[in-house]
Amino acid sequence: MIELLNLTKNFGSLAAVKVVNFSVNTGEVFGLLGPNGAGKTTTIRMLTTLIQPSSGTARVAGIDILGDPLAVKTAIGVIPQMLNLDIDLTLAENLEYHGRLHRMARADREARTDELLRFVGLWEKRDTPVEHLSGGMRRRLLIARGLMHRPQVVFMDEPTVGLDPQARHLIWEMIEDPKQSGITILLTTHYIE
Repeated sequence: MIELLNLTKNFGSLAAVKVVNFSVNTGEVFGLLGPNGAGKTTTIRMLTTLIQPSSGTARVAGIDILGDPLAVKTAIGVIPQMLNLDIDLTLAENLEYHGRLHRMARADREARTDELLRFVGLWEKRDTPVEHLSGGMRRRLLIARGLMHRPQVVFMDEPTVGLDPQARHLIWEMIEDPKQSGITILLTTHYIE
């Protein structure tokens, strides 16, 4: 489902990602473990077509990242390291908006919003503006948003950064939930545990 072929990224004379090769099968959870500055986020930015590699290429969901970046974006979900939710919208409105961007039918958007808010344990807060959520709740909403359009591959960049141990444990349980089977997940972390 994900295949990196001699993927490299240089920023001037700095080699941020040096010739990376690996593959991830359908339905696997694959982690990139390393300290800050190791190139994990840069690798995800290449795989999600936000930046182009200096050399090499990759295939995501069978699609070459250089050959058809728009098709890659349609096949993936992204849970970024930085919180980028619209804080003026409610939880349900954030998911609804994301579903519209992915051209989901209205009935499907509504049903999927309900399903995901229950999955991440935020159903009771569905009409609450995001600005009133804790950091852990916002992180769970980001996960719901990344799953909204039923992507084949989900990229999670440091999904538990800045969270307390209890919230981190909850996020890991959600990542490993069997309801999400069939989805391929690539995540980055610097937490060895």
